[in-house]
Amino acid sequence: MSSQDDEPEYRVVALMLISLVVLVVGFVLGIGIHKSRGAAPSAASTAIVAPAAAPAPAMPTAPIGDDASVMVDNGVVKFYFASGKADLASGALDALSEAIAAGKAGKKLVISGFHDATGSAAANAELAKQRALAVRGALVGAGVAESTVELKKPEQTLATGNNAEARRVEVAIAP
Repeated sequence: MSSQDDEPEYRVVALMLISLVVLVVGFVLGIGIHKSRGAAPSAASTAIVAPAAAPAPAMPTAPIGDDASVMVDNGVVKFYFASGKADLASGALDALSEAIAAGKAGKKLVISGFHDATGSAAANAELAKQRALAVRGALVGAGVAESTVELKKPEQTLATGNNAEARRVEVAIAP
C-alpha cells in the first residue's frame, strides 16, 4: 500500500518540474523576442546618412531590404518604407539636416510621394500620402514652417526598380 500512497506525491513533483521548465523556456523566449524587436536595430534597418557638413555624394538608391531606411542621393533625401507602413526610419532628422536648414532659411522644400504597383491603387495613393505627411511632420517638428513645404501628388513608380524602391518619399530643396 505504501507504493500507492507515494504515487500522488510523485505526480505532483513531476507536474511542478514540468511547469517550471515550461515557465523558464517561455521566459527565455520572451526575453529573446523583446530584445530582437527593440534593443538594437538590425543592419538592414540602419539608416544610411551622408554627413551634413559636406555636400552629399551620390549614394546607392536601392533600399536595403524591405525595412524602413533613409538615404541621401545628390542632395535629395529618400525615405524608403516597409510594405504597408508609414513609419520613418531611424536617422530621419540627421538625413534631413540640410533640408531643415534650407527650409528655416525660407527655401521651398518639395516632398514627393511614390508607391509600388501592387494592391489597390486607391489604398496605395492614401498610404503614399500618409508617408509624405509623416515626412512633413518631421520637418515641421524640426522647426521648418509649413508654408515652405510643398506636397506633390503621389506618383506610381513603373520603372525598372523593385517594389521596395518604389515605396518612397523624396525631399528636395527647390531651386
